Amino acid sequence: MQAQATAQTYDGYIENGAFYPRQSISRLPSQYVAVLTVIEVPATAPKQEESPIPWWEELEAMVRADTSPKLRMEDFPRMDFGREPINWDED
Repeated sequence: MQAQATAQTYDGYIENGAFYPRQSISRLPSQYVAVLTVIEVPATAPKQEESPIPWWEELEAMVRADTSPKLRMEDFPRMDFGREPINWDED
């Protein structure tokens, strides 16, 4: 009995001999046969970011620009549980 073959397609582009998919490719548990069809049309999508640095820097800039007042425990009266917080670091 022959196993049923299934196929998945991944859209992406090739740069310097490496294939960059636009969506993540899940890790497969073993080796599989793959066929890559190259369509000779220039890629119009921007290259995927290699590191999260650009969005991280933008997030840090937004945090630095935040002018809202700092929150205090008194600002949240429903957080009063009527007991001391548990310190898990104590012996």
